[in-house]
Amino acid sequence: MSERQLPSRTLYQGRDRAAARSFLHAIGLTAEDISKPFVGVSNCWLETMPCNFGLRDLAVPVKSGIRAAGANPMEFNTIAISDGITMGTEGMKTSLVSREVIADSIELVARGHMFDALVCLVACDKTIPAAAIALARLERPGMVLYGGSIMPGNFRGRDIAVGDVYEAIGAAAAGKLSDADLAEIEAVACPGPGACGGQYTANTMSMLMEVIGLSPVGFNSIPATDPAKKPAAEKLGRMALDLLERDLRPSRILTRRAFENAIAAVAASGGSTNAVLHLLALSREVGVELAIDEIDRISRRTPLLCDLKPGGRFAAVELHRAGGIALLTKRLLEGGFIDGDALTVTGRTLGEECESVSETPGQEVVMPLDRPLRAEGGLVVLRGNLAPEGAVVKVTQHTPTSHRGPARVFNREEDAFAAVTSGRIQAGDVVVIRYEGPRGGPGMREMLQVTAAIVGEGLGESVAMVTDGRFSGATRGLMIGHVAPEAAAGGPLAALQDGDVIEIDVDARALAVRNVDVEARMKGWSPPEPNYRKGVLARYALLVGSASEGAVLKP
Repeated sequence: MSERQLPSRTLYQGRDRAAARSFLHAIGLTAEDISKPFVGVSNCWLETMPCNFGLRDLAVPVKSGIRAAGANPMEFNTIAISDGITMGTEGMKTSLVSREVIADSIELVARGHMFDALVCLVACDKTIPAAAIALARLERPGMVLYGGSIMPGNFRGRDIAVGDVYEAIGAAAAGKLSDADLAEIEAVACPGPGACGGQYTANTMSMLMEVIGLSPVGFNSIPATDPAKKPAAEKLGRMALDLLERDLRPSRILTRRAFENAIAAVAASGGSTNAVLHLLALSREVGVELAIDEIDRISRRTPLLCDLKPGGRFAAVELHRAGGIALLTKRLLEGGFIDGDALTVTGRTLGEECESVSETPGQEVVMPLDRPLRAEGGLVVLRGNLAPEGAVVKVTQHTPTSHRGPARVFNREEDAFAAVTSGRIQAGDVVVIRYEGPRGGPGMREMLQVTAAIVGEGLGESVAMVTDGRFSGATRGLMIGHVAPEAAAGGPLAALQDGDVIEIDVDARALAVRNVDVEARMKGWSPPEPNYRKGVLARYALLVGSASEGAVLKP
């Protein structure tokens, strides 16, 4: 980018911008400083959760690197919602909504202050796709740095993550675990700063950012408290100036093959179904046509290679020790499952970035290509008379692939959770939670509290779940979400009654209710009263689209 093309020059160059420069003198910048480029450093630091708790400290080396490379860093804050803390409450309805608010706030500050480039520090779930969406809208050189995974907790010699706490709640309710044991698990599951420790949504999206090209290869998988994190952050700050000098903008990185690479990586890692929503939303920002069925197609041809929690044995930090996200990427490159010619923020291709990856001898986290955990990847899209626009399920090597049973229908998550923990759900049942979609909730709550309780009760292999809400990346079992159209929009889930027989067939990609005339039942249906009539949640409900298209807001 030439000197005169730098957006910041509009704010700070020329006689008529003397007042603007005066404001910068007030915060310590000299005339020489003001002549340099300006790099925005967006930060979602806050004290409400461990995921983002360390980002204030991580911003320091990032800014140091930017200064050393010859530019002015300008840090600014956005928000974050903890999915894990708000889970199972009304607070969880704000999580997906926050994706839009975060993207909007980054976009607004960057447009208003005309940054020449951006570095986005991210952590808990929605901050990661939101940063990518903002970069795509701004079309200025920028990159994403993930704060890193939390270290695993240890319970009586066994590594655990926060997902184990949710399952322990169900086990305690079933009398299989004492309250004292639950309290001990609670106390040790989260030993320090960092995002949830399995291949849950945050770590899934962190992987996605490296493979899609918006994060430098090898940076995101470094754990939050690893001594290598801050030197990597300083190096990334320096790289931001190289990115600016190359004028390497998001549209050159976020190509169709980049999206297909990201889908394959999520599928091969057993990653979170939330990636489906975020990939669909991001693709629309850059004009890449991506349909939900294409995600299924790519997953179907990609082997499941990572033995990561919640479906596997290992925490995210073990992937880093095994060789990092780049190790999985290299496996997929070798198998021809992703395109190594895709460009990354370093200016090098994904293949070039992964050439020097080192695999730890004896590691068991990433399987060899000739011994996959499953022939197909973890992201599966189902269709049928209950999901004409599609539904999403995560399948690992341990997930049941078929189920037939009576529906147990609930209109809100709390009622389903109470039914599970009071022993009213039996083996063979299909728990249906409706009116929890993007519009109906509003906000499309994650259902980890319910799914984990089902597993904790010992019903993980014998009970399925269907919802127009979403699932945490920590969810395991035959749990089907994102059912579209959602019930609040007149989708077929609204027609279900207790006892209706639901059939699920993962291999056939089918989700259906048998011997029910859905159309006839819907003739007497009317939409429920909205849960919110004012404020951000009310506006969101009016504007949000279908989960099958990424739950994006209508223009």
